[in-house]
Amino acid sequence: MSVRAVVPVRIASRSARPRLLGAAAGLAGLVLLSACASAPSDDGGAATASTHCARMVTNSGGLEDRSFNQSSWAGLQAAEADGVAAQVLVSTSETDLAPNVTQAVESGCGFVLTVGYELAAATQEQAAANPDVDFAIVDETVEGDNVKSILFDTAQASYLAGYLAAGVSKTGAVGTFGGGNQPPVTLFMDGFAQGVDAYNAAHGASVRLIGWDPVARDGSFTGDFEDVNKGKQVAQALIDQGADVIMPVAGQVGEGAASAALDAGGVSVIWVDNDGYDTLPEAYRPILLTSVLKDTEQAVREIAVSTIDDSFTNEPYVGTLENEGVGLAPFHDLESSVPADLAAEVDALRDQIVAGTVTVDSPDAP
Repeated sequence: MSVRAVVPVRIASRSARPRLLGAAAGLAGLVLLSACASAPSDDGGAATASTHCARMVTNSGGLEDRSFNQSSWAGLQAAEADGVAAQVLVSTSETDLAPNVTQAVESGCGFVLTVGYELAAATQEQAAANPDVDFAIVDETVEGDNVKSILFDTAQASYLAGYLAAGVSKTGAVGTFGGGNQPPVTLFMDGFAQGVDAYNAAHGASVRLIGWDPVARDGSFTGDFEDVNKGKQVAQALIDQGADVIMPVAGQVGEGAASAALDAGGVSVIWVDNDGYDTLPEAYRPILLTSVLKDTEQAVREIAVSTIDDSFTNEPYVGTLENEGVGLAPFHDLESSVPADLAAEVDALRDQIVAGTVTVDSPDAP
């Protein structure tokens, strides 16, 4: 039986920012809009409106958020190879959100992609007022005949990460924290907790989880997805309590956890959203155990293309282990620290989750 020690750590911030996380490098060829350009028509000429034209609106975290804004934009850019003319409106504050969605609609484009819960109300309002425009929103559920929600059951992959973390821990304690107590964040944390429990049950161990109590629905949160210093402070608090594997679910804030782990020595980090080995500064590669992946890029690309061939529907997309919408990244430089038997157990658990013989539950599951 596992024993959880949950020590909430909260740091005040100006707002509890939108959903999620991630990583990334600079974006070449970025187009920041003050107005939307004409989209190509089917005959190659200019047109003011076309289903081939797409506009994306970021949440107030901006575009280079090492998270879902950046991954969503990469997906829309990838769809350009399939005939989608894409541009992005970047929100830098909450006051930009609704006006940017309005501007995206007024561009005359047939597809508008919004990112995160901050944009849910504006998306729903504009979708209702513009039934001939296709909308999609990342990491949020919005109802509407012309709105597709793009969701990810990250608890499934986080379960594997929790099992792995418990198996490699030398101190018998692992930790997690979030940017905000929000479903897309706590969904990761729920899966992680269940994975730790599963390892303890399978091995008669008592690895502690610090930072999240899935029953009380409370734990350690920074209240921010941008301030790296806050992430370092909270991660250090977890390290001080004995955690030697930490999973931050806090966007750019998570880089602070990587910094704390590097300084502490003997501590590793599990990144989220995309492969931190590729998107974080190279200095952190030696402490990156793995990453819990969300394939936002591919999902966005396929949905954008569906607006061209008239296969677009309002049925939500849910990324799972089965459809490879979520998963675990390789162990990279720390592969030698993961015993072969443990790696095989993690692989077997993945297959069991896909088969339905192991169930990962969360009140925040899509």
